[in-house]
Amino acid sequence: MRSGRGARTDGGEQRQPGGLEDAAWEETGPALPATLGWDLAGIVVASRATGFAPGDRVLAMSAQIATGLGTWAELVALPERLLAPAPATLSLAEAAALPLAGTAAVQAVAALRPRPGGRLLVAGAAGAVGGLAVQLARLAGMTVDGLVSRPGHVAVARELGGATVTHDPASLPRGAYDAVLDTAGVDLSASLTEGGRYVSVADTPLPDVPNAAKSYVQESSTDLARVVELADAGALRVRIAEHHPVGRVRTAHERFEAGGLPGKVVLLF
Repeated sequence: MRSGRGARTDGGEQRQPGGLEDAAWEETGPALPATLGWDLAGIVVASRATGFAPGDRVLAMSAQIATGLGTWAELVALPERLLAPAPATLSLAEAAALPLAGTAAVQAVAALRPRPGGRLLVAGAAGAVGGLAVQLARLAGMTVDGLVSRPGHVAVARELGGATVTHDPASLPRGAYDAVLDTAGVDLSASLTEGGRYVSVADTPLPDVPNAAKSYVQESSTDLARVVELADAGALRVRIAEHHPVGRVRTAHERFEAGGLPGKVVLLF
């Protein structure tokens, strides 16, 4: 299936240049040159699949580092199993912010086994994955507190549903949370109750606590369709910081690498 005339995204706002993400590419990424990109929102232009036809608006998340199937191109060929219908209530430029971050957030929150009335602490609560996780956990009935990287992000995380939000890890209570989700590579195990669940999507090592686990995002059109459903219902907020035409991809990268943006950077094709 081929998709074109759409938008792609350049990460979230928790990126740490020169960190483990770069090392991971060197160790596991496809050989260069390569087409980059995990996110896609576009229009089908050719298809032999039964579920989608030319003209359909679609989303996709492609595990580009593992498969080499990047999405930053005017025409992208992907298997049908990766696609979901795009949200009817969002433009393609807005919907492009959902696939990777949304799928990762759905899977990470599921790994926490949320229960109504439980307390969750999210590190990176204003980030791409963390911000969606805050909203998803709230929908599951949890009270969600957040840790953000800078004072300017406190209000952002609160608007997403964070109850108590701080940029100071030292101010967090000890042994107070039934679950902790780390999206920023911060050890918050001291805040976990005995027997609580600790899930991380970051590249940093897990803390030495029981029930600590990684949540590595997996391609799933089912999880992506769930994100679309919630977005169309108005239950998930999509945050876009900037749009850039693909001819300004270097500027988009530089803005992303600088950090501190209150949302995604979208490339327009």
